[in-house]
Amino acid sequence: MPLLARSVQTPLHIDVRRGAVADLGRILADGRISAGGDVAVVVGPGQGERIAEMIRPSLGSADVYTTTGGTLDAALELAAKLRSRSYDAVVGIGGGKTVDAAKYAANRWGMPMVSVATSLANDGIASPVASLINDGVKGSYGVHIPYAVIVDLDFVENGPERVNRAGIGDVISNISALADWDLGREIRGEPVDGLAASLSRVGAEAILNMPGDMQDDVFVTVLAEALISSGLAMAVCGSSRPCSGGCHEIIHAADTLYPGTASHGELAGLGALFCTFLRGDERRFGQLSDCLVRHSLPRTAADVGLTREQLAEVVDFAPKTRPDRYTILEHLTLSPDEIRRKLAEYDDAVANR
Repeated sequence: MPLLARSVQTPLHIDVRRGAVADLGRILADGRISAGGDVAVVVGPGQGERIAEMIRPSLGSADVYTTTGGTLDAALELAAKLRSRSYDAVVGIGGGKTVDAAKYAANRWGMPMVSVATSLANDGIASPVASLINDGVKGSYGVHIPYAVIVDLDFVENGPERVNRAGIGDVISNISALADWDLGREIRGEPVDGLAASLSRVGAEAILNMPGDMQDDVFVTVLAEALISSGLAMAVCGSSRPCSGGCHEIIHAADTLYPGTASHGELAGLGALFCTFLRGDERRFGQLSDCLVRHSLPRTAADVGLTREQLAEVVDFAPKTRPDRYTILEHLTLSPDEIRRKLAEYDDAVANR
């Protein structure tokens, strides 16, 4: 992933509650975001379009653009449309694909971007990263962190529960990513940013053992705040390191070898659990496993529709997706036969929880 500019800037507004979208017009009136009220609203098909229609009276002369697919080509096409007139800011309303396309397009022309999330699938809500598919492979592109982040629990509630639950897997995978970062410091002398690590850890620890589920407003609010905190962690340190280790190498490998296997967050939880097993950290393994079970998230190859042999291929390929990153996968340098043996032991450990 391209190195991100180190910045401790945080969003001007973070609003997580029911009815938050109704205040979008007031937020855009902040002169630091929009001096004249000329904004471009980017939506995905479905709920994003409905929200845009609902808030249109408060947006004045805003133009609405629809984007689909979550590809680099779609983001570039959107960026070209944004040059049709001089906009003060870009508002992305929808799920991860829509918000990432809006982030990338806004960043291309140096425009402030406001993230209005309708799902809690991953930490892209407030991150300085846009995940986009290019030539069939999902890549990560450094962008500016959103100037404001809005999560309206009314719209999250109306989204698919499986999509929102996946965000839990992405948040708790921070535990594994931070362990990999510490490993990089121990073995390679890699610097670790304490503030970024704290921002990443606090949300993960909050969700790891927190009671409640996606029907509980308190739990959903903490999940949303944890995902936002992950984005801030990446912005602070200038890379995705605080939230991305061997767990995310496994995600990118699965997306490359077996696209459509499962969502980002579902694979993050599975990848984090397997990497924690490889470290031999029984306490963390138990915590992560129990959390995944509690929220009906995948733990094994079969849970995401893969065979053990296919998952072994994914794990073997994973280090190639981030050649600059040092994780437990690079540290152990397991052969294909050793990976298969470890996966068999892992399945036994999961079955015995």
